[in-house]
Amino acid sequence: MKKELIRPLLIGLLVLTGCNNNSETITPKKSDITESVYASGILKSVNQYEVFTQFNGKIEEIFVREGDFVRKGEPLFQIENSSAKLSTDNARISAFSNDYKRNKEKLLEAQNAIELAHKKVINDSLLFVRQKTLWQQNIGSKIELEQRELSFENAKVNLKKAQVTYEDLNRQLKLSSVQSKNNLKIAQSAEKDLTIKSELDGFVYKINAKQGELANSMNPLAVVGQEKFLIEFNVDEFDIVKIRKGQKVLIRMDSYQGHIFEAQVSFIYPMMDERTRSFKVGAIFSKEPDVLYPNLTLEANIVINSKKDILTIPTSYLINESFVMLEDGSVQEVEIGLKDFTLTEILSGIDEHTEIRMPKE
Repeated sequence: MKKELIRPLLIGLLVLTGCNNNSETITPKKSDITESVYASGILKSVNQYEVFTQFNGKIEEIFVREGDFVRKGEPLFQIENSSAKLSTDNARISAFSNDYKRNKEKLLEAQNAIELAHKKVINDSLLFVRQKTLWQQNIGSKIELEQRELSFENAKVNLKKAQVTYEDLNRQLKLSSVQSKNNLKIAQSAEKDLTIKSELDGFVYKINAKQGELANSMNPLAVVGQEKFLIEFNVDEFDIVKIRKGQKVLIRMDSYQGHIFEAQVSFIYPMMDERTRSFKVGAIFSKEPDVLYPNLTLEANIVINSKKDILTIPTSYLINESFVMLEDGSVQEVEIGLKDFTLTEILSGIDEHTEIRMPKE
């Protein structure tokens, strides 16, 4: 059944190529061959990031210039924002006013109220006991006894109220003191954010703003990154399964025409870009060129496999990826292995003594 399916294909190939018997013949040669995946990309500084402001406001001062080296924590920009400063002033006033120690007098008043209520309980208790003793001696009226008892009960209730009032006031003052101090810290932190500082030791590669301009949280003010560089390129979804961490990458750049630099795959970003249907892959130079800049364009060839001293033919001599034309014009099926843009490995079907012709339509 298989031979019956192949026969029409062979007949078709013979029809297409049978008229080229007069073309020169070649024989397979032993060569080195490398299979690779092509990708294009750019250079990025390691840990490169865009600098944004959290507040809208005028750029009051720019502390750096493009190309400057900065340490982590050094100021880059100063943003003017009167609302943030006023919020800090208001929070400071509130924290001062609500400070727990400064409101001790309120607690002292509540404490005095407890003491007075306690004395009232003792006094009404003595009067009630005295009136009760007189009543037992048939002295006085029952109404007087009931009034003394009622006064004593009211005094106990008022003492409990005074104690609850003190506890509530104490808790409220502590809460207000802590909250106002926290609000002050938040306001001070927000005001500190008006001074935008570097997040790392590195270089200021680009400044997008000018002093006096309005800054907002949507547009980056600058680009900062470290001295070392990372290669980023996009690999098509059809080739991504061939890419592995540690594979060798050959880099070509317009800035270094005629030079090829080696790198290694360091990271494969797992999420595909649905718009380009490609994956982002990172690589690092084995030895960096002397001078590099962010966003330089490059071409990359990721080496998938390579073999030395193997039997190869020019890829252009292949017919339908599975056949070659022999010297007499007949077609021979071959098994191929590695393949690049110019050469194809021959695993079986012909040997280095077999003469083959270039197929032509």
